[in-house]
Amino acid sequence: MQILRNLLPVTSLTRRRANSSSSTSGWPVRRLWTYTWLTAAVAMTLLPFAWMLLGSFKTQGEILHSPNGWLPHSPTLGNYRMWFGQLQIGAYFVNSVIVAVLTVLGNLAFCSMVGYALAKMDFPGKRLLFLMVMATLMVPGVVTFVPLFVLVTKLGLVNTYPALILPFLTSPLGVFLMRQFMQEIPDSLLEAAYIDGAGTVRVFRSIVLPLCKPPLATLAILTFLGSWNNFLWPLVAAQSQDKYTLPVALSLYSTGQNATDYGLLLAGAVLVITPIVALFVCLQRFFTQSIASTGIK
Repeated sequence: MQILRNLLPVTSLTRRRANSSSSTSGWPVRRLWTYTWLTAAVAMTLLPFAWMLLGSFKTQGEILHSPNGWLPHSPTLGNYRMWFGQLQIGAYFVNSVIVAVLTVLGNLAFCSMVGYALAKMDFPGKRLLFLMVMATLMVPGVVTFVPLFVLVTKLGLVNTYPALILPFLTSPLGVFLMRQFMQEIPDSLLEAAYIDGAGTVRVFRSIVLPLCKPPLATLAILTFLGSWNNFLWPLVAAQSQDKYTLPVALSLYSTGQNATDYGLLLAGAVLVITPIVALFVCLQRFFTQSIASTGIK
């Protein structure tokens, strides 16, 4: 009996070691499968972009002869030379930058101000105003397209930069995003600033905005993405080449009456998405913080 008692702790210890070794040996296998699936998902996501980038160095004849091919047999920069030379993509790039940057700045300013008022200020009709903002999220943009164009025409703004910018200076999604984030700012922090003699504008500028870098970065990315890729409204509102944006120029000049120049189209697509990728890489840290902070109470 004494021998059995002495062997019992050894047996239990052996079992614990066996269980721990089996769990540790199973963990790398699960991690390997997880990484394998994630790698496959990333590869499937990047494959179209890789094909687009490689196809931009192909000639029209090579793309039509072997549309499923990957590596170009005779790489050429002719498509990019066409965009930067004859088509003068620089002018369209400047138009897109002007429209996108001013639209982003307007959304950052107005959406943050409206979001602060709905989150931290008390005034009559506050709840009704927020419900109206949320209701506009359910209205498709196609419904307001024609009335908006009639309004811009009556104001004499067709074929001008204000026609491309003013209708998108604020968005209900931006107001909702800023309002939800600002509600998490402690009221005691704002009250301490008011006690110290700071006014509403000073509190908003010096305390609230510095705390809202993650949602501001998220709003900047979403607004820039929507403005940069906007095609239908600039196509209608910009009626001359000097006001065309990149998506409009890409559609009009790469697609002819009888055929589509696929090499020119792929090169233009690469030039269009490059600024978006660069912006997301620069603001990725703030974008991740904004997503993570939505679950913090």
